[in-house]
Amino acid sequence: MKNKTIAAWTTFLGGPLGLHRFYLFGFNDTLGWLLPIPTALGLYGIERVQENGLDDMASWWLIPLLGFTIAACALNAIVYALMTTEVWNRQFNPQADVEDPAGQTHWGTIGVIVVSLLIGATVLMSSIVFSFQRYFEYQIEEARKISE
Repeated sequence: MKNKTIAAWTTFLGGPLGLHRFYLFGFNDTLGWLLPIPTALGLYGIERVQENGLDDMASWWLIPLLGFTIAACALNAIVYALMTTEVWNRQFNPQADVEDPAGQTHWGTIGVIVVSLLIGATVLMSSIVFSFQRYFEYQIEEARKISE
């Protein structure tokens, strides 16, 4: 039995590592094995910034990968948590009754919606802001070099 609340929390907390995919679809899930790649690249981008400073151009591309992966997993957690009992059980517990308690919404399910919305939106906006800020600062710097 796949529990909706457990799946939603696993998606939010372990989504960037693919843990929710393994919980819901098993260890043969390709996306579950691919999700850690952008997460690791984003963490590498953060490491590059700590070593080389904010002027490291590779980190401008790598860090948003982590942010977008976290935001996508937060959105996915919200989608799972908002599924009706019937839809959840039909999709993830086909052998069970459509009204089985595994697909019901509880306070823990509501909690993951709130936390995912707060953290996911913050991470998404931060990733977009970081990308645009670095891009426009680079454009201004290049324009200044050309005018000199």
